[in-house]
Amino acid sequence: MDKVFIHPTAVVDEGAQVGEGTRIWHFSHLAPGCRVGEGCVIGQNVFIDNNVQVGNRVKVQNNVSLYNGVIIEEEVFLGPSCVFTNVINPRAFVERKQEFKQTIVRRGATVGANATVVCGIIIGEYALVGAGSVVTKDVPPYALVYGCPAVQQGWISRMGYTLHLNKEGEAVCPGSGEHYVLRQNALHFLA
Repeated sequence: MDKVFIHPTAVVDEGAQVGEGTRIWHFSHLAPGCRVGEGCVIGQNVFIDNNVQVGNRVKVQNNVSLYNGVIIEEEVFLGPSCVFTNVINPRAFVERKQEFKQTIVRRGATVGANATVVCGIIIGEYALVGAGSVVTKDVPPYALVYGCPAVQQGWISRMGYTLHLNKEGEAVCPGSGEHYVLRQNALHFLA
């Protein structure tokens, strides 16, 4: 693990794979079999379980636990204390490790601070889940969702700006000038 920073209080178990340029901060724990990509920032008190995949350039803020079954694609932002589950009907006295449901956070998406993502969900590319939300169903690409349960409130650009669609279903990102169009209730990035 050359060119990786691991704080002295962090635990990186034998068999954990960590990409070049990744920084792992205070009291974090990476379990054997997890894979963390290049250029990631793993904040304080983060747990990454066996078989969890974290893509390149991901930022995992403090107090996040990624349990077996969670897949985080590239350039995702996970806000402080957001929560991922992996069993839909947990009981302390019933073993359900064979029933873990896969949860995927697609490229460039954001999950806000203290949000909860119920297992079996896909959060689409560049979607944004607002702080404190409870995600109980899939989130489309570029969707802005928030609330309890989280519902779609609009569309968001790759740069994280709210998009305002015109009558033709077109929008321009105010931060980047990128163009988007809504077709059949799906937002598409044009350029």
